[in-house]
Amino acid sequence: MRLDGSDDGRRNAKRLRQQMTPPEIGLWLALRGNAQGLRFRRQHPAGNYVLDFYCATARLAIEVDGEAHARGDRPERDAARDSWLSGQGVRVLRYPAEAVLNNLEGVVLQIMAVAVARRELIAG
Repeated sequence: MRLDGSDDGRRNAKRLRQQMTPPEIGLWLALRGNAQGLRFRRQHPAGNYVLDFYCATARLAIEVDGEAHARGDRPERDAARDSWLSGQGVRVLRYPAEAVLNNLEGVVLQIMAVAVARRELIAG
């Protein structure tokens, strides 16, 4: 099943690709040249949402959460988004931006382990 975005989501994704944060840029550079041959998309539209990173073969979304994700209604909005994605068969991994900056290698190792396991499970 393909995970497509709305017209607004596609426009927003294009804008967000041009405004990536330093943690997102670092993670993107690490993910895109991986030895496991997994293809990740950055700022991928999915329904009315935009995923920071998405690996279609593993049905895996990766979110890099800055400070704003802990404020206001963001936790509830993130939970609703994660629930919608789960209903689409997508697993979501969330990492604080600080963790990506301070432990990029560890974050990438964990992402790759989950992605490889999910790819094998999905391929059956």
